[in-house]
Amino acid sequence: MNRIKIHELQPAAYEAMFGLEKYLGTTDLPGQLVEMIKTRASQINGCAYCIQMHSKAAQKLNETTERLLALSGWKESPLFTAQERSVLALTEEVTRISNHGVSDVVYEEVSKHFTEVQMAQLIMVITGINAWNRIAIATQAQ
Repeated sequence: MNRIKIHELQPAAYEAMFGLEKYLGTTDLPGQLVEMIKTRASQINGCAYCIQMHSKAAQKLNETTERLLALSGWKESPLFTAQERSVLALTEEVTRISNHGVSDVVYEEVSKHFTEVQMAQLIMVITGINAWNRIAIATQAQ
């Protein structure tokens, strides 16, 4: 069955989503970290379209294949820094928000590595990719 194309039926909604993406491009978060967030959330959500897109984008920013392959098992991998681990934990908790929210432990760990402004930016990156994942999965984006 062919699914709807939201970008054709509701272009204003897509324009608003791209407005968020444009804003996220102005943050001072490292591009590799942003793509890591987007890839990990997409893995959790099972969005193959977004996994491919953001893995490729990460590689263009010099992210290694080894780290991308280890991303789904980051907790056991020695390849990620304490800062990256804090962000990946936040990504997982925000993406799975209905499980138990965002724990104080994860929140405090992120706050050791980022300013409050950067933390707000991280939450917006995670929120944005989760919205894109849901659109792509619901419409079976190719």
